[in-house]
Amino acid sequence: MLPDVGGKAANLGELASAGLPVPRGFCLTTEAYRRALSASGLDDICAALKSTDAADLAGLGLLAAQARSLVLDAGLPADISAAVRSAYQGLGIDVPVAVRSSATAEDLPFASFAGQQDTYLNVVGVESVLDAVSRCWASLWTDRAVTYRATNGIDHASAALAVVVQEMVDSFAAGVMFTANPVTGKRSEAVIDASPGLGEAVVSGAVNPDQYVVDLNNSAILKRTLGDRQVEIRSVPGGGTERRERSSQVQLSDAGIQPCLSDRQIRELAALGRLVEKHYGAPQDTEWALDADGKLWLTQARPITTLYPITTRTPPVPGVHAFLNFSLAQGLTRPLTPMGLAGIRLIASCVAGTAGFAVPDPRSGPPPYYEAGQRIFFDLTSVLRSRIGRKIVPRVFDVMEARSAKLMRGLFDDPRFSVTIRTPLKLIRHVAPVAAKYRVPESLLRGLVRPDAAMERAERLNSDLRKALEVPAQATAHQRIAHVQRILGRELFASVPQLLPLPLLGFAMLALVGRILGGQASYDELQTVIRGLPNNVTTEMDLALWQLASKIREDPDAVASIEGQAAEALAAQYRDAELPAVAQGGLDAFLHVYGHRAVAEIDLGMPRWGDDPTHILGVLANYLRLQPGAGAPDEQFRKAAADADQQVAKFVARARAISPLHALVVRVALDRTRRFAGLRESPKYNLVLGLAAAREQLLLVGNELAASQRIEQPEDIFFLDLDGVENALAGEDLRSAVADHKAAYEQELRRRHIPRMLLSDGTEPEATAVAHAEQRPGTLSGSPASSGLVTAPARVIMDPVGAHLEPGEILVAPSTDPGWTPLFLTAGGLVMEMGGPNSHGAVVAREYGIPAVVGVADATTKLRSGQSITVDGAAGTVTAEGETS
Repeated sequence: MLPDVGGKAANLGELASAGLPVPRGFCLTTEAYRRALSASGLDDICAALKSTDAADLAGLGLLAAQARSLVLDAGLPADISAAVRSAYQGLGIDVPVAVRSSATAEDLPFASFAGQQDTYLNVVGVESVLDAVSRCWASLWTDRAVTYRATNGIDHASAALAVVVQEMVDSFAAGVMFTANPVTGKRSEAVIDASPGLGEAVVSGAVNPDQYVVDLNNSAILKRTLGDRQVEIRSVPGGGTERRERSSQVQLSDAGIQPCLSDRQIRELAALGRLVEKHYGAPQDTEWALDADGKLWLTQARPITTLYPITTRTPPVPGVHAFLNFSLAQGLTRPLTPMGLAGIRLIASCVAGTAGFAVPDPRSGPPPYYEAGQRIFFDLTSVLRSRIGRKIVPRVFDVMEARSAKLMRGLFDDPRFSVTIRTPLKLIRHVAPVAAKYRVPESLLRGLVRPDAAMERAERLNSDLRKALEVPAQATAHQRIAHVQRILGRELFASVPQLLPLPLLGFAMLALVGRILGGQASYDELQTVIRGLPNNVTTEMDLALWQLASKIREDPDAVASIEGQAAEALAAQYRDAELPAVAQGGLDAFLHVYGHRAVAEIDLGMPRWGDDPTHILGVLANYLRLQPGAGAPDEQFRKAAADADQQVAKFVARARAISPLHALVVRVALDRTRRFAGLRESPKYNLVLGLAAAREQLLLVGNELAASQRIEQPEDIFFLDLDGVENALAGEDLRSAVADHKAAYEQELRRRHIPRMLLSDGTEPEATAVAHAEQRPGTLSGSPASSGLVTAPARVIMDPVGAHLEPGEILVAPSTDPGWTPLFLTAGGLVMEMGGPNSHGAVVAREYGIPAVVGVADATTKLRSGQSITVDGAAGTVTAEGETS
């Protein structure tokens, strides 16, 4: 039906069919639009729009204006005009109607398109109706509609317009109603905006309406706010509308201003909203009108597209649950592919099983594991209800993702999460088996007493893991799937509790020094000790890429052949072995070691650098523009290491002033810090190594499935889970299922707002939190991550692949993982929306000595590329010249 009548008409027809109150009317289908414009020349405009970049607003606007002229000049064919006359007369004699656009790319589950096309109210007489229809068709090509389609990837040629003609409701009051709270996400609250007269005043934003919030569970009116209602839009006898403005002298306290709706009407409206939501099975954004007789009418219903999805399964224990977004904690804002989620479920099941939790089906994930919006969430309810959990987990997130920690603490006073677990026995029951199985105390003691032996054991563990990841070349497809389940469900986690104690020991020793020296060891001085750390695989990777750039720079011909070329072109040359020899051989060697890494690398579905080196070649080309010298990354690293050694010597000297024993303890403690703190990256490095091995096996299976036409191409296997792959191997054609999964994934990629925490009723705690203290205009606050002060142009980058960062620019990003860090080498500073002082991006920023502030809310939307900003890494502030968005 949607291709024939568009979103608005389809929804109105469905509401009427369900017996809900909808005004009478008729609809011109999209076929009428297409026939009227078949010879108008619109096809040429569509072709031109297709080749115009979505950011080229001027170009889009020029083409949109040409399209509108073509549509208005075309008019209505005689037979269509006759059909409209007949249908209109069927409503009565000169009945006032609303003539409303209904686009095929409107009121969809993923993009509401609300208000992009025009509506004409109180149209009287058939000639006026015909004229309004023509103008509705033209409104499909307004600048805002064309820009919206371009931004959302909707094909202009596929867009067509139906027109709804409905009997006009001469409303006493009207407005909009959301059947879920659009600000907080809470699914049990309806939010009603109301104003006297026609609803156009509310929909267009011309008035500050009354607002009512209703609890849908018990019909209680939770909030009642009167608007100033200084504008009313009313129907005019004979056709058209008029705008009436109330005197600005009238105050809300005046007796003349009363609520638009009585309590009874508010509850009736909320009940109507419940019926609409029940019919569609999802929260709805509705438009409504109350006529002079007190009858409620629905004039529209569409999905609330801005709500973040609730979890895909319901917790087995009743009551409200709190979920932590683990994807964001890992620096990942984008959704995961279906296979990426399947891989995480297996790893999470292994962790839970090792800790003594019951895991009935590892492929479904452990009980605390949830998914929402194709991202990873964990049920944090038991942590919030545990006295020991409240002490430990927020402190961990203070250094990982500080804003999440603040949200956790914000729920401490919520009676729904009051403490019920008062002893640490439950925690011990789950942690002790892991510590015992992997000899965690022994690892800590070895690191403290025999550090060389501890490092040798760490290297041996890494080697053993690589052997465990090997799969026989002659394995069958079913055997490869079994190996994937073995790698992800057993092998990977085993290395974590064996390696993690060493970096934990390193940081614990640093904290011990801070405690021993007290005021003689400032925060900045302690941070200096962990700069230029050895044994950090991510730093080693970045420096290896810099060294490759240095070698290429020694060959002027090689530099000349690379400079100025797009990363995609360089990648094509690399695949054809046509890069200069120094670059081709050097990149081969780099990818042999680090080719398993990627941006968003915890997702099995993301191509590794070995699969597609475009990103790395773009970074390499960027490095070539940074000249060697004191500011070069390798020199910075050496200087950071030297500064750390000097700081260690200062701390030891200060401790010696206390006693020789204190000096010995501080020297040993800082030695362990320098040796082991860099290993913090090793567990994730090994995890990604295992994910890459699993990806390799899945691609081999994907080749077989593509050859047998069960999927279109090998990479499509990542849009199935393991059960789906087994079904395909059994003979099922899953090409249609893959297409559906890809469409859902692309839809989630467009989502910009990702909640850090989510309650099971849809509430986003961050949306309900008290606003930050006032600060001077243009200043954004976050968590200090790497001290220093820098003023430079900002470069807002949402995806590092193909990104261009001028040397010295300040990188502004939603989050970072190791795939981003090559950009850090040329950045003058770092601003991140996510993270805490010990998140990955913060640690690497300190390694390279660039000022950094993390956890800056909405930094990528409030700052813009080219804007001069000042990053104060010690104060945790970002100050922008001019206005922030």
